[in-house]
Amino acid sequence: MNFPVFQEKVIAIVGEDSRLNATVKFVTDEGTLYVDAKQVPNVISQEDKDADCTVSLSASDAVKLLEGNLNAMNAFMMGKIKVKGDMGVAMKVMQLIGG
Repeated sequence: MNFPVFQEKVIAIVGEDSRLNATVKFVTDEGTLYVDAKQVPNVISQEDKDADCTVSLSASDAVKLLEGNLNAMNAFMMGKIKVKGDMGVAMKVMQLIGG
């Protein structure tokens, strides 16, 4: 089960104010994580709501990405990460998580 680890790491990275000013939904094979960074403090839940940007990837790849063991751009080019919606928000998310 990688999803709880992924959720814990996202909460730590996002903190009270990620300055994203957007909503992001991470869809994995183990669950959905919704980040509302339009409000401060940022709110993170497992709700499946519409978002400015939706990032789809496996939970194991999500953990690898946050641990620095997977390069976001390479993973995107290889089809391990799929993005729908605002690509500008996706780029900010990747910068935030260090991928």
